[in-house]
Amino acid sequence: MKKSVKEPSPNQASMLTQLLIPLAALIRGDLLALVHQLGLQAIVAMLENERTKLCGERYKHDTARAATRGGSTHGDLALGGRRVTLRRPRVVDRKGREVPLDTWEQLAGEDALDVRALEQMAIGVATRKYARSLETLPDDVTARGTSKSAVSRRFVAITTEKLAEWMHRSLAALDVWAVFIDGIHFGEHVVLCALGVDATGAKHVLGLWEGATENEVACKAMLEDLVARGLKANQSRLFIIDGSKALRAAIRSHFGRRSLVQRCQVHKVRNVLGHLPNERHADVRTAMREAYKCTKVETAKRLLNNLVRALSKKHPSAAASLREGLDETLTVLGLGLSPALTRTFSTTNPVEHLNERIRTTARRVKRWDDGTMVLRWVLVGVLEAARGFRRLKGHKDMNLLVAQLKQLGQGATQAAVDAQRSAA
Repeated sequence: MKKSVKEPSPNQASMLTQLLIPLAALIRGDLLALVHQLGLQAIVAMLENERTKLCGERYKHDTARAATRGGSTHGDLALGGRRVTLRRPRVVDRKGREVPLDTWEQLAGEDALDVRALEQMAIGVATRKYARSLETLPDDVTARGTSKSAVSRRFVAITTEKLAEWMHRSLAALDVWAVFIDGIHFGEHVVLCALGVDATGAKHVLGLWEGATENEVACKAMLEDLVARGLKANQSRLFIIDGSKALRAAIRSHFGRRSLVQRCQVHKVRNVLGHLPNERHADVRTAMREAYKCTKVETAKRLLNNLVRALSKKHPSAAASLREGLDETLTVLGLGLSPALTRTFSTTNPVEHLNERIRTTARRVKRWDDGTMVLRWVLVGVLEAARGFRRLKGHKDMNLLVAQLKQLGQGATQAAVDAQRSAA
């Protein structure tokens, strides 16, 4: 007759767990060291195998061989985010010149240290804590390249290279129909960021431009850079901005009347409330939001003009702020887009979210040495944010916006032709 197994008591189970937890940690630590040790041994075995193919079997005479064993020497390889030193075999020809081993050339050429340093910095690891963030190596393995200064140098080098490459990349292949533009402040520096949306609703960071302020000079310089890199100036687009007059003038100067401008409704509400006492904030905010929820431009404009008249006597500055650019806060409302796409293009929220990701990436920097440093860190934030980009809310209806903008472009072209004929 089979005997039943007696279940351990709660106290016995607790004691067993307390004994197994340290043992599991010990096994896990030894296993990680074992994996690294076996990896290094496998590399040495691969190198020795290639040397055997070149030199023949050890201690066997071969008059036809063109190379012989040349002992070994120290070599460095990138492993686990640092450089490790190991003995590598050498091969020499009949004249005593070293013959490179293909295996070693390939392994030494795959330097992942820069990528690892960039990744660690992007996720918030400080340079002084970089070594602590790496996997444990066996005690007998000599490693270097994990000091604060070494990591910092690698980070500066790779971000400088990526910045130069990224800032000069072509935009000609992108089918961009909408552009969100906003500025982000870092100390005394301002970086203008342009976020483009193509016909499928996919997001693309088009460019960055550093300046001391969001003035017209900086805005024009950024737009000129976008055009020079392939953003067509003769195509109608929708620009969504925060209400900057300098940016508005720059858009009109470079893209003419064929492009539409939508001023961010959230910024407009914020600007108007800035001219009002606190007790008026709630009712004015509600009135403006109700107007922006309308489905017809005429209705929204009538409600906003009523609010202007209501504020003009006691709060003329607030009324003037609301009146300024009022029509451009309703641009998208008149395009006949879907409700989801209308809400998306009514504010600068998509580029604001991008800026917030950039701030999160650069939050540990306390002092900005120069504009190049700012751009390098902004680019790291952009690359990190781009990994999580999703299509724009309402992207399935982007064809409606594209159709409207194409129609606008055709009308602008015909108007230009008629003007030339009249002048002739």
